[in-house]
Amino acid sequence: MKHYNEEDLYRYEKNYKSWKIKLKYLLFVPGFQYSFCFRNAQNASNSISRFFWIGMLRIMMYHSGFQIPWNTKIGPGIRFSHWGTVIVNPNSVIGKNFTISAGCTIGSAQGKRKGYPTLGDNVIMQTNSVVVGNVKIGNDVLIAPSAFVNFDVPDNCIVIGNPGKIIQRETSPTNAYIDRKIEEMGII
Repeated sequence: MKHYNEEDLYRYEKNYKSWKIKLKYLLFVPGFQYSFCFRNAQNASNSISRFFWIGMLRIMMYHSGFQIPWNTKIGPGIRFSHWGTVIVNPNSVIGKNFTISAGCTIGSAQGKRKGYPTLGDNVIMQTNSVVVGNVKIGNDVLIAPSAFVNFDVPDNCIVIGNPGKIIQRETSPTNAYIDRKIEEMGII
């Protein structure tokens, strides 16, 4: 399994290879600090280092409000847009170039949609949006602030409102919001 630390940092800063940039983001940006600990916990080579990184992740959880267990499947290029509570169920599956803002929840549901969400590539969840249940969110989907999604969403859509309403687009609605996609790095 690949570390993805560089891909995550690239989503924040184009000059991701500079040691000054790496140090700046490791010391002062809670979103990158969390993703750094998250990736290292996933890729620990032995139980002692995994224990250390899970402990660091737990400290970051209390510090930042991000609650994403170390075993959650998230593709390269995660970006936390704002510092604040973010809750993700560990059984959720999330694609690459994922952007999430404060107050968002990705969780399980009971009943008709019992299960956990699967999110595609280039998905953006804006402030206080919620995705729950056994739903499939396509690629290039923008989930607007305070939207509630408990249904499948096809590619190239915007979801607004509570209950959510799908607005289909011809092209990706996320292109204007994702500054740097990891494909632009030239290593993926």
